[in-house]
Amino acid sequence: MSYDDWPDNTMDNRRDAVRKTIRPATLEELKTLGAKRFPIVTDPWCERFNEFLKQHASEKFYRAETHEGAEIVYCRESDKGVWFLPGSGMGIIQSKGLQMLAEVVDSL
Repeated sequence: MSYDDWPDNTMDNRRDAVRKTIRPATLEELKTLGAKRFPIVTDPWCERFNEFLKQHASEKFYRAETHEGAEIVYCRESDKGVWFLPGSGMGIIQSKGLQMLAEVVDSL
């Protein structure tokens, strides 16, 4: 299920969690996070996460968490982001989630 399919009250809860936890993150910090979350370098999630970091290496990153344990990495300049649940899954943040993240980052 994508972030766009979640009920609005769930999205409101996620927005509140993101507002409370969002912070700038360095590329090195995110590489370290990736190494912890995806310790097997041939894991497809590891490859996708590292590819995302590589594609946006010159941009400013933001990092946040939700109450459900999802971790979010977002780049405002390109309006792109990924989410992952450690040990469970990973995906690209869809338009509704990107809009929410842009609003939160722009309010910082």
